[in-house]
Amino acid sequence: MADFDALQKQRMEKDLQELQLLINKHFEIRKKDDAELQELEGRIEKRKEERAEQMRIRQEREKVRLEREKEEKARREIDEEQKKLEEEDRKKQAIAAMSGTGGMNRDRNRNNRRQTDREKKRKALAERRKPLNVDHLTIEKLREKAAAMHKWLAQLEEEKFDFESVIDRQKYDVIQFRSRVADWMGKSNRAFKTSRPRPIKTGKVAK
Repeated sequence: MADFDALQKQRMEKDLQELQLLINKHFEIRKKDDAELQELEGRIEKRKEERAEQMRIRQEREKVRLEREKEEKARREIDEEQKKLEEEDRKKQAIAAMSGTGGMNRDRNRNNRRQTDREKKRKALAERRKPLNVDHLTIEKLREKAAAMHKWLAQLEEEKFDFESVIDRQKYDVIQFRSRVADWMGKSNRAFKTSRPRPIKTGKVAK
């Protein structure tokens, strides 16, 4: 009976040792899993930070690019407007030289009015070129904004072309009308000279 109790006790101690080993092994595996999970979470968080930084840098570059394009566009518009005005001035001066002094005075007045109109145009352009509020937009929204601005710019280019065509046609008509008036006045002056009666010569009557 004593041997049986001793054997039973040994078996219980052995089972207890095996259970303790299993518990220790479980905690070791759990500790290792927790360490791996923590490392994985750290890598994920680091990757999120890297992506956020890349997104911020990309947005900053996009913002700089849009600002540069806006400045270049404004500079091109000013240069084109200046060239257009200079070309109009040259045309007006040529027409004034052909039309005489009266035409020069009229062109001088037009140039003064054009100077005022030019200042009004520059003021209107400055008011229309408002700064873009795109700091809060995402890349997708920035692309949509750029596409909308490109469409609007194309529409303005079409309207500008139509207006320039009308102005060129009107300038051509004015030149033609002036040429016809000058021809008519020249013919009228010649006709007046030929139709004017000659003076009668008077002499002394011989007695």
